[in-house]
Amino acid sequence: MDEYFSLTLKEWADEDKPREKMLSKGKKELTNAELIAILLHSGIPGKSVVEVAKEVLALTGNSLTALSQLEFNQLSSIKGLGAAKAATLMAALELGWRMQGEISKNKELIISNSTDLFNYMTPLLADLDHEEFWAVYLSNRNKVLGRQRISMGGQTNVSVDMRVIFRGAIECKAVNLMVAHNHPSGSLRVSLEDKRITHLIFEAGKILDIKLLEHIIVGITPSGKADYFSLHDNGLV
Repeated sequence: MDEYFSLTLKEWADEDKPREKMLSKGKKELTNAELIAILLHSGIPGKSVVEVAKEVLALTGNSLTALSQLEFNQLSSIKGLGAAKAATLMAALELGWRMQGEISKNKELIISNSTDLFNYMTPLLADLDHEEFWAVYLSNRNKVLGRQRISMGGQTNVSVDMRVIFRGAIECKAVNLMVAHNHPSGSLRVSLEDKRITHLIFEAGKILDIKLLEHIIVGITPSGKADYFSLHDNGLV
């Protein structure tokens, strides 16, 4: 038996209390800081592991989304983390994003509005440090038939190839189409280029009888929350 479980609850050190709470009350009862504390495993002289975890969260405004955007060197430089703990935390956060994407991918999904599209695409776009442009292919009742990354760009722009977008739509036998891209800067401001691309996709779709329903821009707000701008909802599609 693992020596950790050979101890009685009273014998566990203070830094192990989050694990004690999880075993006695269940994982849903733990705060974000306590869950992170379990990953970090130990604190530093003068600070418990929970205190270290709270300080880590405070750096990103208590936002897990913003925390997941930090690079390895940023995490590992935080007092109380170091390379091993930073790697463990990054791995756990990445697994969370992948799980969200897997859940969406494995169920029959209907996307009928901008919020649905945002929830579907956020795991792929929210924490990137570069721009990506994606297309989502839909049936006549807006069931997701597939999705495809059309292109990757830099921090401020991305090129979009109409042929790639509509080749994928034809292969999926799509009737409707939605597109999404991210702004790594966090700004949700729509640019002239965003409007131009949207117009080109809409017009090309008319020729092929594939309707562009939505185009959203995904970004992280200054508060660390993922948010979006809908061109359709604002009369631009």
